Amino acid sequence: MHPIEMLTEIYSDFENSVSEFKKSAACKIGCAYCCIYVGNVDITTMEGIVIQNRMESFEKKLKAKIRRKLDKNKAERERGILAKCAFLKEDNTCRIYDIRPFSCRRIYSIKQCNQNQPVVHRQAIELADYTISKMQQIDDTGYSGHMSFILYLLEKTGFRKAYLTGKFNPGKIMNFGKGHGIIINRFVKPKSLSFNNNLGLSNLF
Repeated sequence: MHPIEMLTEIYSDFENSVSEFKKSAACKIGCAYCCIYVGNVDITTMEGIVIQNRMESFEKKLKAKIRRKLDKNKAERERGILAKCAFLKEDNTCRIYDIRPFSCRRIYSIKQCNQNQPVVHRQAIELADYTISKMQQIDDTGYSGHMSFILYLLEKTGFRKAYLTGKFNPGKIMNFGKGHGIIINRFVKPKSLSFNNNLGLSNLF
């Protein structure tokens, strides 16, 4: 199975696992608090490739606009400022919703966020952390970090080519990586679940 297909399958497995939890979610279209104020939108390199490929289908003017927003995101995150997602449209809907990264897929809240953090079931948080671990395992020659940082790296022709050909040389990005919290996927210890997910989530409330 192609790694991108494996990524899609991992997304699907997570959605199936948390479907009972998300039935009580207060989220609705246009509710974009988590796209603006809640922490990092982190992605893996593989997710970055998917997003970058979608960007290539944008018209020239839109592509330039998104890149300016990503540059702003990068500068804001470098100063520790929470950055509004570059793919959030004026009507507070997502421009790449169908291929949104897992950082977005994992978030929901059983209460309206307003100025508060989302309220998420504990088991769903653990399942999300486990899912990220699985994503990092299949992206063995890649990295994880804020979306603007990973997409910045992928704009570098040498980095993108090396990644797509399966080359693994973290020393090449060491300086940038250390200063931007980039995670080397291969060196992340795999996570396990503290409960038996095969029992069905409806039994875990």
